[in-house]
Amino acid sequence: MTTTARRALLLAAMLATAACSVLPKAESPDIYRLPSAPLPQAPAGAVNWSLRVDTPQAERMLDSARIAVFPQGDVVSVYKGARWSDRVPVLLRNRLLEAFRNDGRVTALSSDDTNLQADYVLSADLTSFQSEYRGKEPVVVVRYDARLVRNTGLKIVAAKRFEVVQPVSGTAVPQVVAAFGQAGDALAAQVVSWTLEQRAELQGSR
Repeated sequence: MTTTARRALLLAAMLATAACSVLPKAESPDIYRLPSAPLPQAPAGAVNWSLRVDTPQAERMLDSARIAVFPQGDVVSVYKGARWSDRVPVLLRNRLLEAFRNDGRVTALSSDDTNLQADYVLSADLTSFQSEYRGKEPVVVVRYDARLVRNTGLKIVAAKRFEVVQPVSGTAVPQVVAAFGQAGDALAAQVVSWTLEQRAELQGSR
């Protein structure tokens, strides 16, 4: 190998090393599960109908693993260096499934992952799942527009908007995540109670 060739190889190696040193490092975000606390088991016995819990529909901003924040007005941002462990609609659906299982009254329970036939389907639009700054302190806001659908004839038998506003104990990401968990627990308890109340009323009106 000639001296010129050696110098060219040395220069190429030096340039490659310099390029590596200035390239930004790949982001390694903290991955968060949606925290949850189990609902107390209901004293009543099991119901005689089945339920499928579908993943709620959401716009692109919410249909992701990013943790959304509205720092002011309609400005949309995300917490840097932090991600949910799954897409937000899937996390919330799984939280609702967990709540129904812990409640214990609906034993024939499934999700749209398996798409099994069920007597009723709980579907919804998820319109909010973010933290918002109201003044200097953030709050977590969750809005879930629920529909209880009878599979026979695909008829909506009940619908309701649920909204949970949960204060955050600070501005750090772990504190925000904890508030999301509390909001998810509150929403799950309300949805389980409402679903069973609606089905009982329908059965009683026959």
